[in-house]
Amino acid sequence: MLGLDNIEKVKPGGLELKDRLVAVNRVTKVTKGGRAFGFSAIVVVGDEEGVIGYGLGKSKEVASAISKAVEEAKKNLVKVPVVNGTIHHQVSARYGGADVFLRPASHGTGVIAGNTVRIVVESAGIKDILSKSKGSSNPHNVVKATFKALLDIRRPEEIARMRGISLSKVFNG
Repeated sequence: MLGLDNIEKVKPGGLELKDRLVAVNRVTKVTKGGRAFGFSAIVVVGDEEGVIGYGLGKSKEVASAISKAVEEAKKNLVKVPVVNGTIHHQVSARYGGADVFLRPASHGTGVIAGNTVRIVVESAGIKDILSKSKGSSNPHNVVKATFKALLDIRRPEEIARMRGISLSKVFNG
């Protein structure tokens, strides 16, 4: 999907996935017979418990573009570490011209994010987060940058294993 090696892929079987439409674009192809219109849609699916995916669909009609995007999103499901409705640590990622910064927030803060980032993090089940999106506001790049940021999050157990120290030393230094 984004070319990251340590991604935990998930199979869609048995999951109750909710799909959310991010954007629909009308595209035009100019031919000698006139203009041919089509549509492209980007959709995010998630079970609101840490499993999310995104997909892009293109078609002559809006409804079929959306359904193609949903099918594509279900093929690209990944697991994101969510703890107590937020993330473990702050993280940022860049995709194309879009730069996304995510920071954990205390319980009750809510999702402080722009529309595109909000759709992705709420689909993942994150309820408390602070975010900032800079650069391009292109929905495709913002979705991909948000996914990249969420997939860069490391669990404390993973950090302890990589450093060869105990879990308590990760927190206490």
